[in-house]
Amino acid sequence: MAGDTSPATEVDERLAEAGGKSFRVLVTAGYFSPGWRAGGPVRSISDVLDTASADVSTVLLTRDRDLGCPAAYPGLSGTWVRRGRTDIFYLGVRHPAHWRTLWRSLRSARFDLLYVNSVWSVFSILPIVAARLGLLRAERILVAPRGEFGAAALGLHRLRKRVFLAGWRWMLRGPRVLWHATGPQEVADIRRVLPRARIGVVALAAGPEPQPVPAELPATDHTRLVFISRISPMKNLDLVLAALAHVPAPVRLDVYGPVEDPRYWQRCRELWAALPDPSVVSYRGELSPGQVGTTFARYDASVLPTRGENFGNAIAESLAAYCPVICSDRTPWTPVLRDGGGQVLTELTPAALGALLTRVATAPPAQRRAARLSAGEAYRRWRLSRPRVSVLDQAWRAVDEPPHRVPPQGRTS
Repeated sequence: MAGDTSPATEVDERLAEAGGKSFRVLVTAGYFSPGWRAGGPVRSISDVLDTASADVSTVLLTRDRDLGCPAAYPGLSGTWVRRGRTDIFYLGVRHPAHWRTLWRSLRSARFDLLYVNSVWSVFSILPIVAARLGLLRAERILVAPRGEFGAAALGLHRLRKRVFLAGWRWMLRGPRVLWHATGPQEVADIRRVLPRARIGVVALAAGPEPQPVPAELPATDHTRLVFISRISPMKNLDLVLAALAHVPAPVRLDVYGPVEDPRYWQRCRELWAALPDPSVVSYRGELSPGQVGTTFARYDASVLPTRGENFGNAIAESLAAYCPVICSDRTPWTPVLRDGGGQVLTELTPAALGALLTRVATAPPAQRRAARLSAGEAYRRWRLSRPRVSVLDQAWRAVDEPPHRVPPQGRTS
């Protein structure tokens, strides 16, 4: 991550001077760069910060280590870092000295907005409580559930989440709390849990820059498929492995991604071992963010029959690399895939996915090449249609608008 370590006194001065800025925002996220194992939210939050206008002053609070890593980032733990126009504090949650440093910097600061990126994370719960109690001076709160209110996501650890929401729901109500949804489906998901929620921003991330048109792939006697995502029940790798038993054509599947749920990974390995020919699947380990796009570009298609995505950065990365996507209909990408970006799976069963994979695997080389070009062009058209306005600038407008209005997608209320 590009950035310079900043002494706390310099940050204190900037926070005090931020009173002259038009809009002051404290952003909290469980994980951030240089971490990447938490997946899409890291990239989405980077995009939010990078696209904010010069009149928006941003401070970010995040963990001092990556998802699932016991060791802190070298040289960052308990320090302030300047990244672009954002001051970032890397907090070790078990270090009292870090909390004292953070409190000294924030206790006299005033923020127009507290922007939290989860409903369940301690990096959302504690700041919201602090703002509600007046310990943190923030005029409004913007909550981005990041797909956590989707039906499939709520179904995981259902009892625990229901008990939590029963006691926490009152904290998420009232005119001070706005919500960031990524599209009409997430608006509906939020309203299903909180019927009177005020949706302040409806906006998708911009997605990565499109890559150059790729060269033709080397000829092989099989179709090259890839799965790149966190290995967790939401991403549905077990369905991909089960579907391969229904594919008579020659294929090879490479799997990349951090193992987030060891028990789920064991189930995937059992399905893998039960295939008629287990050698068609290979686990290739983890990829750093800089390797993702070039890796997608080496395959005929990517497979992600996800149970639900509020955005789906892996889908955007695949399309940007001219790699068609075979994906469920539970993401915002369905129109782009039907516009040439890939195949849409409407039934999450091994037989249905196997039929789609067979269609791809039996296509002649010229047709697979045309599908790759079509995927990249569909992504370019989509990206050109996106408004390049930061969520924070949209939230700024929403704060001053009457609370009863709900914005259309891509705009603010």
